[in-house]
Amino acid sequence: MSETYPVSSGPAALLDPDPCSPRPRIAPPVPPHRFRSRIGVDLAGGFYPVPHRYRLYLSASCPLSLRVSITLDLLGLRDTVATTLVGLPDDTPEAYGALRGAYEATWHHYDGPVDAPALCDGWTGRVVSNHTPDILRDLAGHLSDHGGPGRLRLRPAALAPDIDALRDLLDTDVTRAAREAGTASEAECRDAALERLLTALGRLDRGLAAAPYALGEELTAADVDLWVALVQLDGEHRLLLDADAADRVSRHGRLRAYVRRLHAHPAFHTTLPEALRDEVS
Repeated sequence: MSETYPVSSGPAALLDPDPCSPRPRIAPPVPPHRFRSRIGVDLAGGFYPVPHRYRLYLSASCPLSLRVSITLDLLGLRDTVATTLVGLPDDTPEAYGALRGAYEATWHHYDGPVDAPALCDGWTGRVVSNHTPDILRDLAGHLSDHGGPGRLRLRPAALAPDIDALRDLLDTDVTRAAREAGTASEAECRDAALERLLTALGRLDRGLAAAPYALGEELTAADVDLWVALVQLDGEHRLLLDADAADRVSRHGRLRAYVRRLHAHPAFHTTLPEALRDEVS
């Protein structure tokens, strides 16, 4: 019988060492398993785009799950891709059991962590992917109706490289840098991480002076990534910084106005951190 693990927010959540720490990196007891099949990439493999075939398992308070949830709403996919909120086994036993079963159906004698977000195939009961960037690409590229009325093109081909580059910047120089700036064991590492964070925030803030959205005049997947990263920064990572660092992070007025503006859109439905909520007029 497989060992039960709490649901985790993606495989990367299990490998998050302090790169500045002299202590050895501690690996999880079981290596994370990443499943990276795709929708519509290899039609002979069976994962072709069909409405109502797929189910997404999402985890509450998980930035990756929030990215997926917002994308579903922006693309109008709530009626064609089912969603299930999954938490710890005792909190959501049926949902957790179903997701655990999908992992076990995908990998014989699976004994690894149960990761969310996870895109599962309702026909075979297997996990298609638990790699969030691929899930987001497939939602925008293969499961959405680009010709439908009012449908957004979240990942236009011309902007795909820029969307991926911005996501990498956010992951490394905003989210990771903010975490290191608040928790790294060495002051030198905290200071270096803070400078990386402030440099990235300054660049992003200046970009919004020229256009309303992250990559220009139209809302794209880059805005989903940017908005979630900024909300996580203000609601989680900024609280770990000392007072001076937190103040420097909060000085980027265009970014803060951008977060509040997008929050008015129904798809960006998470609760804002108190510091941002108090500024909403």
